[in-house]
Amino acid sequence: MKKWLLMTLGFVACFIGLATTFSPNQNVQAAKTYTIGTDVTYPPFEFANKENKYVGIDVDLMKAVAKEEGFKVNIKTMGFNAAVQAMEAGQIDGVIAGMMITPARQQKFDFSAPYYNSGVVMAVGKNSTIKNFSQLKGKRVALKTGTAAATFANSIKDKYGFKTVTFDDSNNMYEDVATGNSVACFDDQPVLQYAIQHGEKLKLATKPQTSGAYGFAVKKGANQELLAKFNAGYKKLKANGTYQKIVKKYVGSTSGIPKASVAVAATTKGTQSAKNPNVAGKTFNIGTDVTFPPFEFANNSNEYVGIDMDLMRAIAKNQGFKVQIKPLGFNAAVQALESGQIDGTIAGMSITDERKQKFDFSDPYFQSGVVMAVAKESSVKSLSQLKGKKVAVKTGTAGADYANSIKDKYGFKTVTFDDSNNMYQDVVTGNSVACFEDSPVMQYGIKQGTKLKIVTDPAEKGDYGFAVKKGVNQDLLAAFNAGLKNLKANGEYNKITSKYLGSKQNNAESAAKSNNADTEDRSFFGLIKQNKGALWSGFKETMWLTIVSIFFATVFGVIVGLLGVAPGKFGKGLSSTLIYIFRGMPLLVLALFIYTGIPSLTGSKIPAFIAGVVTLTLNEGAYTAAFVKGGIEAVDTGQMEAARSLGLPYGKSMRKVILPQGIKIMVPSFINQFIITLKDTSILSIIGLLELTQTGKIIIARNLEGFKVWTIIALIYLIVITLLTWLSNWVQRRMNA
Repeated sequence: MKKWLLMTLGFVACFIGLATTFSPNQNVQAAKTYTIGTDVTYPPFEFANKENKYVGIDVDLMKAVAKEEGFKVNIKTMGFNAAVQAMEAGQIDGVIAGMMITPARQQKFDFSAPYYNSGVVMAVGKNSTIKNFSQLKGKRVALKTGTAAATFANSIKDKYGFKTVTFDDSNNMYEDVATGNSVACFDDQPVLQYAIQHGEKLKLATKPQTSGAYGFAVKKGANQELLAKFNAGYKKLKANGTYQKIVKKYVGSTSGIPKASVAVAATTKGTQSAKNPNVAGKTFNIGTDVTFPPFEFANNSNEYVGIDMDLMRAIAKNQGFKVQIKPLGFNAAVQALESGQIDGTIAGMSITDERKQKFDFSDPYFQSGVVMAVAKESSVKSLSQLKGKKVAVKTGTAGADYANSIKDKYGFKTVTFDDSNNMYQDVVTGNSVACFEDSPVMQYGIKQGTKLKIVTDPAEKGDYGFAVKKGVNQDLLAAFNAGLKNLKANGEYNKITSKYLGSKQNNAESAAKSNNADTEDRSFFGLIKQNKGALWSGFKETMWLTIVSIFFATVFGVIVGLLGVAPGKFGKGLSSTLIYIFRGMPLLVLALFIYTGIPSLTGSKIPAFIAGVVTLTLNEGAYTAAFVKGGIEAVDTGQMEAARSLGLPYGKSMRKVILPQGIKIMVPSFINQFIITLKDTSILSIIGLLELTQTGKIIIARNLEGFKVWTIIALIYLIVITLLTWLSNWVQRRMNA
């Protein structure tokens, strides 16, 4: 095939050469075309205008240089990080994306002469009182991944005591500040000035803190001819005033141009995509899965990326609304959508007749098919070989539906899992002989190192769609369809899918490269080092859930326990009933009932953290009530009789005589209950709480190192529980002394 392609290209080249020979006004040699990567959301340097064409200082400059020097450019709007990685991998020829020239970058790339001088500034909300870095202590600051501003902010965060959160594009970073989630953001001065001029509700709070220059970059030692052409063209454009006109067109000033001196033409302002008035400015909560790469997964910075994530954010930007992504897991996301807890779900969700009864779907945005995978050394090659064996499927997926529809025909049994990694591992370890999964997801998993192989062609081909609850959020659904249409028209949709699946074939090579799978240190210490921030965040969430829940569970348990020993049948009956209900109900069922069941009945949303605390309070409180009741009843009944015979009322007898003795019996149980509550927080991952277990799932979704990551998580739990056990034993010894 390659041979024929080369022959065809050679023939075309010869034909063009002959044609130009007989055209006196044409050059003998056809102009060379270079592929240039750039950012997607970095106005005034690159952005989409009302016609969804990419413009800006960088884009206009690159095109003008190409025209001046007689070559062509294919501008690829990939995002800053993706563009840099693509250039490093040799997939593109150069990058122009407001890229600061730094010593670290100069080790990997060759830069042009500087074409724009800039500096990092801090911006805050319009009504904010923050004016300097010292006011950031203990607060959260928003940054854009991979920028000089992010590097500067991270270099001073320890000094000024603030925390950082990173975003893949400027718009989400600005909105995080405008909505009050972060108190400030750092960005290059011209970029922030442009954003404020175009309606961002921010203001500059500092003068430029650093000085640096932007440059056009190529891979070190490569494309030196292109670099020379850029420098030559840029020099000519500065000399004839064209470049000054480009800069002034977008920022109204030429102060950022190195050694600029030529007068410029009148100012015209760049424009961005028109906003959809029905959804503009609104924020929607969008549920998604946690383990479904390449559609959604956490990257090395533990930020959610993937086809679904990038597509949802791009559509939101195109239509002028905002999204709050909630990685809940597929089942939890669907249930939360049905109960009205979230506004929509995008999670590689196949459009089926059954789902259409409960949800309204967008136009299809991806087509997939189900494949069967087996262990690398397996001899299973067809469905007929599955008879009498066990097959792994993932709950609620098209793969599970397909497997269940044919299992009677081929005589196999199915076992279900909540996430892809556990399903894969069940096959790798030999517990199941095969699994069924969507084709691109399975290909990505294998590319990431999962020891499986695909043995069947895609079956049950179907479409993925974005879903909203039936009859609800129709404006959001219409905006999604309109945005999807726009992205397909301007080529951004193809860029998103090719970023993760490759440009000409459905494989996960591109995503694997962008995820640095080949260069990651996969040892235990390497995984800990790479994910220490995420692990620490998950641990803090676990401890916070535990502490808050045990406090309320103790209050609830003591009250219910005391009711159980109080005089009167009503109190005893109520106590026994509450203990029976909440101690007997599985914690998982209780969590889902509170988070999705109650909102379905009342129509009011319950935040996941509140739902988690209520769940643990009721469940652990019931156990606490039982041992409070038992501890009081363990005190000899003669103690109460003696106290009453001395004339003490019931309340005082309980407080002064019975409780001091009962507490001595209960204290070790209280500490043990703390340990149980700590472990039970792991179940709350089902409602999307980002505690330690959910953090583990997210890390595994990226690198598929299930055994190592779960070992690390288990060790963290074990260390904490061991410390609490020692505390319990110490308290017991002290009380018995």
